Amino acid sequence: MSTMRVVETVEPGGPEALVVRERPRPEPGPDEVLIRIGAAGLNRADLLQRRGMYPPPPGAPSWPGLEAAGTVAAAGANVRDPKVGDKVCILLAGGGYAEYCVAPAVLCLPVPDDLSLVEGASLPEAYFTVWSNLYEFAHLKSGETVLVHGGSSGIGVTAIQLATALGSRVIVTAGSDDKCRFCERLGAVAAINYRTTDFVPAVQDLTQQRGVDVVLDMVGGSYLARNVAALAPDGRLVVIATQEGMKGELDLRSVMAKRIFVTGSMLRPRDIAFKRRIRDALLQHVWPLIANERLKPVIDRVFAFQDAAAAHAYMESGTHTGKIILEFPEAGHS
Repeated sequence: MSTMRVVETVEPGGPEALVVRERPRPEPGPDEVLIRIGAAGLNRADLLQRRGMYPPPPGAPSWPGLEAAGTVAAAGANVRDPKVGDKVCILLAGGGYAEYCVAPAVLCLPVPDDLSLVEGASLPEAYFTVWSNLYEFAHLKSGETVLVHGGSSGIGVTAIQLATALGSRVIVTAGSDDKCRFCERLGAVAAINYRTTDFVPAVQDLTQQRGVDVVLDMVGGSYLARNVAALAPDGRLVVIATQEGMKGELDLRSVMAKRIFVTGSMLRPRDIAFKRRIRDALLQHVWPLIANERLKPVIDRVFAFQDAAAAHAYMESGTHTGKIILEFPEAGHS
């Protein structure tokens, strides 16, 4: 039996709980491809899984990794595209921290010609998340203003670039003056240091007391009421993570008075049909912008796969701007 190396957690814990182990190399089903992984992106969901707080969905590998890029090594009987040898990136339900993975062929996206596999691995999770939440759920339109919390994160830098390219004004929050300047260089019209400034009055000042049309929130907790206060009439709030906490209090009169739409989403458990629809939208609307370099990957640091513990510790430090990537060796392991 062919084997591969994976990075997994034997017992829930800190970054040191991640270890390299041998696992059987998977075989693609009729509608799947086998991908030899060159790089995998880190996401906060990986940290939660490592701590035992976010188990993989049924059928997914036990090791973490929600996005990867690599070369198609084999294809199932029903697969016509992509072909063996194609460079692809892929959104996964799990299993990206490995030398190989299997994935539905219909979810693969081509790695643009001018991008490396490291750069390709930075794309799927962020673009699937940003497109589905800003454009499918919040219906962000050209000319509108969006507030993005965590502007220097992988999601944040993607939201800044994409919303700006599609004609929206982007305001962000970030945790330092340096991160704020970084976000402004990417295209944000304003960046607010949430450690020194209350974002609600700052947003009102920046919008002539109108508020923003959309808020993309990954904080939760006390931000719930503050986000509603920062929204304009008919504004839309989309919650995609709860870093501060899963509960928040809200004066529903303000929701009713301003006709606020509040929603949230989790991408990982969604079915293949939903993810395929987002993949098709990305191919149509986003991939051409990457090809002509209007959108660019933002990579903070690259770690060798065996240094995954250090990569997790670095993400937990909160000092990164952009994506953190694990890189795998060129050759597979048998």
